[in-house]
Amino acid sequence: MDITYNLKPATERRTEPFKPEENVGFGNLRTEHMFLMDYRDGEWRDPRIVPYGPFEMAPGAMALHYGQSIFEGAKAFMHEDGEIYTFRINKNAERMNRSADILCIPHLDEQMQIDAINALIDVDRLWFPMQQGACLYIRPFIFATEDRLSIGASKSYTFCVVLSPSGAYYAAGVNKGIRLLISKTFHRAVSGGTGASKAAGNYAASLRAGQAAAKFGASQVLYLDANNQQIEEAGAMNHFHILKDGTVIIPTFTDTILKSITSQSIMELGEQLGCEVRQETIMLDQFIADIESGEIIEAGGFGTAAVVSAVGSYIFEDGRIVTVGNGEVGEHVQRIYKLYTDMQKGHSQAPEGWLKRVERVAP
Repeated sequence: MDITYNLKPATERRTEPFKPEENVGFGNLRTEHMFLMDYRDGEWRDPRIVPYGPFEMAPGAMALHYGQSIFEGAKAFMHEDGEIYTFRINKNAERMNRSADILCIPHLDEQMQIDAINALIDVDRLWFPMQQGACLYIRPFIFATEDRLSIGASKSYTFCVVLSPSGAYYAAGVNKGIRLLISKTFHRAVSGGTGASKAAGNYAASLRAGQAAAKFGASQVLYLDANNQQIEEAGAMNHFHILKDGTVIIPTFTDTILKSITSQSIMELGEQLGCEVRQETIMLDQFIADIESGEIIEAGGFGTAAVVSAVGSYIFEDGRIVTVGNGEVGEHVQRIYKLYTDMQKGHSQAPEGWLKRVERVAP
């Protein structure tokens, strides 16, 4: 892919490593440039890196009216050798195309996606925040641009990648369990819908449920299936729980559950974790009974942003509270978090191919 570099003047660009004095937070900042590529006349074309800034869009752009928009979320880390490494970025590229299938968006070659991300990181590598637990959060996304008000799949799209210098999602590590609202009112997805995609509309639809959860003192919603019988997702994360023998259970992936790359990675790391990791259909009533009997000792969510979020308790819409174990972050969750983040940072050996160094090729 022949990328055009239309960069900010050297006098306006960062010349020294980014060394913030305080935690920069997660997802708040942007680097100086973004990657763009357009789809028209049946092909992706004009790959370029330009200064970060507003888009020019027609008011009738179909993404604004019919929600044809998908995205991904990934991370890159600086290792002790001073180089930046992406983590399983190929899995994000694969999932982008699965989302594209569901929303009738044309595929974008996976290697082109990876090359675009690497090129942008290379250009803005001095923006990596030099602080404990930091990363470059990577946000690739595609949205429909055709100026048309009749419903249908767009004939033109823009692919964009932006970077966010970010601190650790949990500045002090995983040290406090969150509460989830078990809701029979709100549902994230139904079979045959867009639940298995990272569609922008899925997240817009979750906002109302999130506001309801906050009224119960909960961080997010534990979504059930449309029949209110099976456990599905925990907010924007894959749910999991841990049995007293250390077995990690993740709900079976269906077309209503997004396949978390973190969940998939944990399943592949079962041997290194020293425990069994498996997927099952999880019935709500049995799940609650197993918490109350002590069969389930820990629970939480897996996702890119936080990696692992421990759940200390669940609250029902009638106010009933069910506490997991002693309500604190358990040793299994702590071990999973440490193993996973140590691999990302290069402190321990990751499986072959999971970490890829970003080459220095930018002009």
